[in-house]
Amino acid sequence: MNLLTRRVRGFRLVDLIALGLLTALIFGVYLAKTIAGRERTEIAKVERQIDMEKSRIRLLQAEVSHLEQPARIERLSEAYLGLAPVTFKREISSEALAYAAGKPIEAPKTPVEVTPDPIQPFSPTAAPAADAPPPAATEAPR
Repeated sequence: MNLLTRRVRGFRLVDLIALGLLTALIFGVYLAKTIAGRERTEIAKVERQIDMEKSRIRLLQAEVSHLEQPARIERLSEAYLGLAPVTFKREISSEALAYAAGKPIEAPKTPVEVTPDPIQPFSPTAAPAADAPPPAATEAPR
C-alpha cells in the first residue's frame, strides 16, 4: 500500500496530515494576531505619552517665554535687587571709549564688603590669591 492512499478510520493519511497542518496554521495566525494586538495597544499607549510630553513641552516653553519677558525682569530687578536702567550720564560715546579703556581703574574709596554665597560656603583655600601667579603647567611623562 502506498502511504498517500492508506486510510485511517475512513480518512486518507494525506487528509489527516493536511488537517493537522491547517490547524497548526490557524493556531499560529491566531497567536500572531494576539501578539500584534498587544503591540498595537502598547504603541498607542506610547504615542499618547509622546503627545502628552509634547503638550507639556509647549506649556513649559510658554511659561519660559512669559518668565523671560524683559519688562517683567526689569520690574523684578528694580523691586528685589534695587537695579535700575543705565542713566544717560553713565553712557559713553564710541570716541571716548578708547580713552576710558586705556585709563587705569582706581580702587574704590570705601572698602567693598564681600558676603559669601549662601549656596556654596566660602573657603579661603578654594580660590587662589589675587597676587599669586598661576600654577605652572606640568606635562605628564609619556
